[in-house]
Amino acid sequence: MAADLSPLLSRRILLAGTAVLAAPAIARAQGWPNGSVRLVVPFAPGGSTDLTARLVADGLSQRIGVPVVVENRPGAGATTGSQVVADAAPDGQTLVMSNIASHAISPALYRTIRYDPVRSFTHVAMVITNPSTWVVNPRSEIANLADLVRLAKASSGGLDMASSGAGSSNHLLMVRFCEMAGIPMTHVPFRGAGPAMTAVIAGQVPMMSDSLPSAAAHIRQGSVRAIAMSSAQRHPAFPDVPTFIEQGFDLSSTSWFAISGPAGMDPAVVQKLHREIMAVIATPSSQQRFAEMGGTPGAMTPAEFSAFVAAEVARWAPVVRASGATVG
Repeated sequence: MAADLSPLLSRRILLAGTAVLAAPAIARAQGWPNGSVRLVVPFAPGGSTDLTARLVADGLSQRIGVPVVVENRPGAGATTGSQVVADAAPDGQTLVMSNIASHAISPALYRTIRYDPVRSFTHVAMVITNPSTWVVNPRSEIANLADLVRLAKASSGGLDMASSGAGSSNHLLMVRFCEMAGIPMTHVPFRGAGPAMTAVIAGQVPMMSDSLPSAAAHIRQGSVRAIAMSSAQRHPAFPDVPTFIEQGFDLSSTSWFAISGPAGMDPAVVQKLHREIMAVIATPSSQQRFAEMGGTPGAMTPAEFSAFVAAEVARWAPVVRASGATVG
């Protein structure tokens, strides 16, 4: 994946990694980390968010010298686990794997949400971005989007399609596609991408809208078949999978996964944590794993990441309103 990065982005990641050689000792001297760090994943195990979190947790634990414990807290479009972190003490000991669902889409979708996606958090580091991919059971007669549209129009109630949960970017991609194609579709939400993928492989649900990192291994193994990718161009890791645009639908979108903490974290701790995370994702092993997952490593400062979250909220709120979807 390193070869796919722009020179500027590559330089920023590598410089960040170089800058933290002495950071663990300094961080300890100033009182952080004070024991194990909890990294909350607001989805079930097995999905893109969980896979990315565990990669970061392993590397971060080695760098800071204390366990980084992944805790899965799924539910309510990733808002349940996110609320846990918003309510936590801002000491850097409790973090969340923030993502497009929890911090861009669900705030507009869930009427009873108690946190503000920008003001209730300290946004520390972007980790990875990736497209969505639509996969079908390998025994399905759906080979492309034209087949999907044809079968959906021939069905009285529309086809069933799974996702990691209501309000996810994959769910809204489905909504936008159905509007453009003029077809019905029955959304089947699961508590995470892992359970949804299991249902597709077992033939309980014919297809799924999934983020590429959690689907990549299943596509390579042939347990599912990819029919479309939401990237603007074909993905280099899966050059045989056509994009939505190639198949006549002007749709492109990317998901993102990042590290955030409660609002009010000490800026010095934020900077140290940011540098450590950048060092983790700069390692050759992380770069290789990201390439296997089909993701692109992130490179934003905490300030840039906070501005990015605000822009994402503004981008997705109109899409949620247009869909007419509300929860709670």
